[in-house]
Amino acid sequence: MGENDSQKEISLLKKQLDLLDKNKFDLEDWKNQTLIFLERIFGKEDSKVRLVRDLRYDYSSWNLRDTAGVAGTSKDPVKSQAAAILEAAIEELETLGLPSRKNDALKVRELLSDELTGKQMKQINSILQTESNNRIEDISNILEEIETESLAKILAKLLIS
Repeated sequence: MGENDSQKEISLLKKQLDLLDKNKFDLEDWKNQTLIFLERIFGKEDSKVRLVRDLRYDYSSWNLRDTAGVAGTSKDPVKSQAAAILEAAIEELETLGLPSRKNDALKVRELLSDELTGKQMKQINSILQTESNNRIEDISNILEEIETESLAKILAKLLIS
């Protein structure tokens, strides 16, 4: 993946970073938008997604209560955390580019291996390694042998993962 592949994603995250400085900042709205972008870019299980999801104001904190409403006395700790998360995500994209989607294919194979026989998995792996134009049809023929209940279970696992 080249550097330019991630420019759109970086731009989205920079806009979210700019929103942190808005006067009428709504944490929940910001989190919802940011989570949509981060999940699309990094996946639902990424640590950055979890960190943003866990952002919240703790009004029991003396520091936050004492500085709330007093302009310029202290930087908002939740906004600081949010900015740090986005800056790390942007730096990761600038340095490493977009995350690889190969993991998705590995998940599918792993889920299939739970439901298929060893022979069926060997056949599918063999087909995947060929350059045949009939690969989709050949794999479909193997999958047609699977019981409907097993296919439903595979699809359910894919949707959940």
